[in-house]
Amino acid sequence: MTDTAPELRVPRWIDADGEELQDPVRLSDLGAGHKIIFCFQDWCPGCHSQGFPAFKALHDALVGKGVGFAAIQTVFEGAHVNTFDKLRRNQEKYDLPIPFGHDTPPAHERFPTYMQDYDTHGTPWFTVISAAGAILYSGFTVPGAFIRAAESGASLLPTISSELE
Repeated sequence: MTDTAPELRVPRWIDADGEELQDPVRLSDLGAGHKIIFCFQDWCPGCHSQGFPAFKALHDALVGKGVGFAAIQTVFEGAHVNTFDKLRRNQEKYDLPIPFGHDTPPAHERFPTYMQDYDTHGTPWFTVISAAGAILYSGFTVPGAFIRAAESGASLLPTISSELE
């Protein structure tokens, strides 16, 4: 995949401390390096059994090594359960001091903005964006190249682009 990552249009966010942000998070807010964005729904069993643990492992291995992280609750169903207040609960539960976004469908639309812009197909969902802004990976599982990079102390980060293309 070589598409350029669109700018985020997710309207509501909390910061690393759980405080609601006045302005939406932009890709540039996640740093100049690679970015990993994890999409979830609070009521999604796979998000909690597989997605969050994998995302947490990547975060813990790569934090401070030039990789930016964000989590986005893409509310394409279950809006009565997948509410804004669940962001902080999950941020604390998984000890992830990163921005968490809440993305509901715009008026008269079926899917949240992130799902539309990044052509995602449900949750859990991982997107990896290069430092140059290219979408390197988009899918239900964690890309093997990032797992290997994390396990090796991120020494594979410069080669991830070629491994995922």
